Amino acid sequence: MLTQRADGLRLLTVHAHPDDESSKGAATLARYAEEGVDVLVATCTGGERGSVLNPALDRPEVLADIARIRREEMAAAREILGVRQRFLGFVDSGMPGPDEPLPEGCFAAQPVEAAAAPLVALIREFRPHVVITYDETGGYPHPDHVMTHRITVEAFEAAADPQRHPEAGEPWQAAKLYYHLALSRAWFQTLHDAMTDRGVPSDMGELLAGWPDTPPALATTTRIACAEKFAVRDAAMLAHATQVAPGVAFMAHPRDIEREVWPTEDYHLARSLVSAAGGAGGAGEVEDDLFVGLRAGVGAGVGAGVGVG
Repeated sequence: MLTQRADGLRLLTVHAHPDDESSKGAATLARYAEEGVDVLVATCTGGERGSVLNPALDRPEVLADIARIRREEMAAAREILGVRQRFLGFVDSGMPGPDEPLPEGCFAAQPVEAAAAPLVALIREFRPHVVITYDETGGYPHPDHVMTHRITVEAFEAAADPQRHPEAGEPWQAAKLYYHLALSRAWFQTLHDAMTDRGVPSDMGELLAGWPDTPPALATTTRIACAEKFAVRDAAMLAHATQVAPGVAFMAHPRDIEREVWPTEDYHLARSLVSAAGGAGGAGEVEDDLFVGLRAGVGAGVGAGVGVG
């Protein structure tokens, strides 16, 4: 049972596996947690089918105990970020090959409405003002990431409907739903160009050259300045030691360059029940806060109907 801090802002972010919360939006979470926002990470699966990506830990005894280890890593990352965390209890789907079926009983094989039920209950218990998840692509085509998007969109709506999941508690309408824009092509290109211009070796060129011909990214509606929390983000990532090794992949680029050329974490506002009169900003205006339009209402303790009570 969560002890709810009813007099302040609440932020829920929904992820597929342990480590996703640290690689996508972690500096944002750390910033808001430090400011006093009640931040909760919902992790859909235990990451049981995840590969060990750190060669130093790629050993039989680690693979044999991966479920326990990944939970311990998640607990460590949660403490570093200063947030709370809840597993929804689904089993990792893995990354099936072409034409390979999903494993029986896995998260991505569940009916969407049924899989959303635990998240509906969590939303009604925690009563978040803002919810964050992935866009419809999942950020990349892992079946659990796509499923995480589906159940979050479903739960965002269903949690507010008293006719749906009546056993899951009193209805709650969150006010805003955001999608991550993390690890975008633009982010990689900007960092690659900045490193190249400064004579710093970049491994991102090969990745960019092979980038799939996908539709343009969603519009950036919100930029959260959080460069001062990049070190916290990195520490949380390294806590997921089976998934990341120091100095390689995401951990390789110079942080001083990142702070200079891309000091924000970016989001797309997918759904909002906040009126322009409530301070949501004008058309085309980029927000600098996930809680634009909500802070005054929460401070006054009014209007539970759209997640501001």
